[in-house]
Amino acid sequence: MDFDYHNMRAFADSWGLLAMAVFFLGVIGFVLRPGARRAADEAAAIPLKED
Repeated sequence: MDFDYHNMRAFADSWGLLAMAVFFLGVIGFVLRPGARRAADEAAAIPLKED
């Protein structure tokens, strides 16, 4: 396969879009998983902790 602009563009239009959609859904699933609120609250409180 010759890696010119048109072939790379066709690849990005098809598989690139699929990869970005899977990544997006994975991030949404990671954020909305059970137990995420506690972990996010702990991370948000780090700057407020005293040394």
